[in-house]
Amino acid sequence: MHTFFAERRPHNGWTPAAYQAQWEEKLARPLRGLDRVARRYALYSRYNHERAAHVRAHYRMSEALREALHGIVAPQLWMVLTEDWCGDSAYSLPIIEQAAALSERVDLRILPRDENLDIMDHYLTNGARSIPRLVAFDASGRELFTWGPRPAPLQALRDRLKAEGADGQTLSNAVIDWYDAGGWVEVDRELAALVQRTVPALEEDRISVGKAS
Repeated sequence: MHTFFAERRPHNGWTPAAYQAQWEEKLARPLRGLDRVARRYALYSRYNHERAAHVRAHYRMSEALREALHGIVAPQLWMVLTEDWCGDSAYSLPIIEQAAALSERVDLRILPRDENLDIMDHYLTNGARSIPRLVAFDASGRELFTWGPRPAPLQALRDRLKAEGADGQTLSNAVIDWYDAGGWVEVDRELAALVQRTVPALEEDRISVGKAS
């Protein structure tokens, strides 16, 4: 078990409702008076709020993910490390939230990455603190699966463009275009496969406990 789990830091993260509330509170603050960097991140946050709202309005959960979630037989804690200025998170977090809400056995908690860098450093992507990062735990703190920071096809596209010498703005535009073309549904597909893999293991644990008793 990770020390941070034993300390219950994931358990004390934001609920989805609390995360949304603090995000909207930030959006209500004026931009004037901010320096260039702070203003840029505040604008990212505003754009991402609109993107997340679009996903929430149009997302329909797949039967595969729905069935996988119904198969969960023991409590899970899903920890998401993210920040509201993250474009990938704007498209994927609404799907993760809806998935967690469907199962009464899943408790979703959201941790701001920049306040939890020691936790983030357990889940680097090619050495980078890329977000969002979803980590699912069972009640004992065992890791069941991780996901992030973006769907595999998009990661492959980004890696290819980067290898070809694309600059940061080109990469960012390609990522947003991919999501806006409907690519965010891939989050549902990948999450369904990951959740489904945990179900047999959890079922075996339940049977073992029953035999022992």
